[in-house]
Amino acid sequence: MSTATDTSVLAARFQEVFGAAPDGVWQAPGRVNLIGEHTDYNEGFVLPFAIDKTAKVALRVRDDSTVRLLSTFGGHGLVEADLNGLEPGSGHGWSRYPLGVAWALQDRDVTVPGFDLLLDSDVPLGAGLSSSHAIECAVISALNELTGAGFAAEELVLATQRAENVFVGAPTGIMDQSASLRGAKGQAVFLDCRDQHVELVPFDAQASGLVLLVIDTKVSHSHADGGYASRRASCELGAEILGVKALRDVGVERLEEASGLLDETTLRRVRHVVTENDRVLQTVEFLGTQGPASIGALLDASHVSMRDDFEISCPELDLAVDTSRSAGAIGARMTGGGFGGSAIALTPVGQEQQVRDAVVRSFAEAGFTAPDIFTVTPAEGARRLA
Repeated sequence: MSTATDTSVLAARFQEVFGAAPDGVWQAPGRVNLIGEHTDYNEGFVLPFAIDKTAKVALRVRDDSTVRLLSTFGGHGLVEADLNGLEPGSGHGWSRYPLGVAWALQDRDVTVPGFDLLLDSDVPLGAGLSSSHAIECAVISALNELTGAGFAAEELVLATQRAENVFVGAPTGIMDQSASLRGAKGQAVFLDCRDQHVELVPFDAQASGLVLLVIDTKVSHSHADGGYASRRASCELGAEILGVKALRDVGVERLEEASGLLDETTLRRVRHVVTENDRVLQTVEFLGTQGPASIGALLDASHVSMRDDFEISCPELDLAVDTSRSAGAIGARMTGGGFGGSAIALTPVGQEQQVRDAVVRSFAEAGFTAPDIFTVTPAEGARRLA
């Protein structure tokens, strides 16, 4: 995992590479989803929070249509593109994200100038913490200001979603960019994905004697792969057969009826989404009335649902969750799109080292790559730094 570069150092590096000072430095965080997986594109409820790991971009507009992109991350050379030639599928690797944002703004009739950009990020890649959306949200925050577009956060969310869906080709919802753009320190973002209504919900694990551990299994995943798309297609089929606009409109009480209408696989996909929406609502209620120590069983149930009904876990994630619980975590689940990435474990402060040691030991015994384990806390959303 890379280490964040100081803002002044990043600006100085930009000047060294591009021959002039940047117009500014912007930052956007990755996110952890506390609960509510694969509910976003079903117009349901999610409860993510922005984390204290971020993507920073130093950016300067140009007087032509050329875009030059460079990352501080080793092994990536300078990428050049022409804004006049952008179309879905352009670019490769991380460059798709800033290019996709520029394309999406152009698609909204914003005149986007060429620009030079230097990226630095300490959001772990492929860990399910939304490193790609952190890049997009930092870039769109910069371009929204520098072009004078003046879009509100809700509009920026939809623009970055379009960049993901159409330009990059990943059929994602709006959760990740909503957390990155609208997050706040010490708060989780309770998001209604139907109308983008947001309520900030206090989530201060430390005050309750807890830490939230992230266990990066090192199993990389991609939202653009067939597994994610097939799950989304199953949800759309289920909604169509049940006669609703989206699975958001199916309550837990309709699952018995659904069992007589849906094939076994579609039923399990639908059951996950319906029960997960219910778990999000319960978690928000419990956080408001009883605090973080009350949500452990809901985290556990969420993982079982993703493992068995939605089938998006993997052996490494299951081992991380099971070992964390056995070693003292009060609740644990995989987080993110699935098929790899990270698990989270809500853990008493006094049990933290025991959980860390147990997970590392269990991965070694299973012959898995050693995981990265670190804590996260709710942090501020996207903003200008300099």
